[in-house]
Amino acid sequence: MTILIAGGGIAGLTAALSLHQIGVDCRVFESVGSPQPLGVGINLLPHAVRELSDLGLRDALAETAIPTAELAYYNKHGQRIWSEPRGLEAGYHWPQFSIHRGELQLILLQAARERLGTDRVLTGHHLTGWQDTGTGVCAHFIDRRTNIQLPYAEGDLLIAADGIHSAVRQALYPQEGPPIWNGAILWRGTTRARPFLSGRSMIMAGHEFQKFVAYPISRTASDQGEAVINWIAERKFRPDDSWRREDWNRAGNLDDFLPQFTGWRFDWLDVPAVIQAADRCFEYPMVDRDPLDRWTFGRVTLLGDAAHPMYPIGSNGASQGILDAKVLAREIRRAGPVPDALLAYEAERRPATGKIVMANRGNGPEQVMQLVEQRAPDGFVRVEDVLTPAELEGTAAGYKRIAGFDKDALNARGPIVT
Repeated sequence: MTILIAGGGIAGLTAALSLHQIGVDCRVFESVGSPQPLGVGINLLPHAVRELSDLGLRDALAETAIPTAELAYYNKHGQRIWSEPRGLEAGYHWPQFSIHRGELQLILLQAARERLGTDRVLTGHHLTGWQDTGTGVCAHFIDRRTNIQLPYAEGDLLIAADGIHSAVRQALYPQEGPPIWNGAILWRGTTRARPFLSGRSMIMAGHEFQKFVAYPISRTASDQGEAVINWIAERKFRPDDSWRREDWNRAGNLDDFLPQFTGWRFDWLDVPAVIQAADRCFEYPMVDRDPLDRWTFGRVTLLGDAAHPMYPIGSNGASQGILDAKVLAREIRRAGPVPDALLAYEAERRPATGKIVMANRGNGPEQVMQLVEQRAPDGFVRVEDVLTPAELEGTAAGYKRIAGFDKDALNARGPIVT
């Protein structure tokens, strides 16, 4: 029994570790020849941290990540709209971690190589196609650096965890076209600076058409009394504007967005100073894809961003890929490496993630910021005069239920893979 996994990102490596956990052999094929700790920060919500903890990775995460203590929303004048505790401070049994994406990737990669063996995690292998043989799958690869064809691989199932530009998804849905852009551009970077607010706060300021997000991601810096602040500056344009293909590693230009944030100097954070002090800046259009009505075709299925790419709203993309991986492993253990296992996995995860994709298109829990902008663009004296408590609390609670991290429900249920 061998499962082939196309893609060695967060979802693919979590799937490999989860299959190893249940005693199922697998092989990972990653397009990149030499994975590097690239990108910027991400958040892992408590339901995802729980699953990684069950894989024995909590200590490794805690060595580098910041356990997020609160999430706070502000208007463009720096006035607090609403805040809530997060992770352990909110009563979850597991923390919410803010971590550098590259650090998380390397933690998963190192664990996969140690547990599966280095011969089971192959880099420089880009999937070009596959055949369903009736009793298994035969997958074909090339080295994209040289365009040389590599030896094929045979397995019982093929799991496509190859990202938003998935080769498998493109083959299954050749008419789908490029990802859908909503008109927003994100400029992302990291800056070493003084801590702000609690030192473990995640903040969002502004509104739907101009926003600034910031949170610390380095425990090492925190232990030294400083912060490595992961920040996102967002502006929304007309959706029919021209845009470039999304790539987390495209260099951004401060002149394209910094002038619009020069007045955002709050008594608790100097936004333009944080932006200007960054060592690098990346540009990324906010894109997703329409939910599909089918992920599984025989012995092949989609997972992670290949299955449900979503706007980076609500800190959910990576967390949902981790949940995918654990549900997939559970169903393979239950039914074996057969199409029925893939269909059972899809039956649970496709509707759930489709709801999140659509909720994120509706601005997710960040909609409270847009309501404040619409009702009080010049600021407020009391936020209660602008938003009702039901609007504030209901928006957050509803999104948690949709995304699967309602505190009481999560704390009460057992692990996905026991």
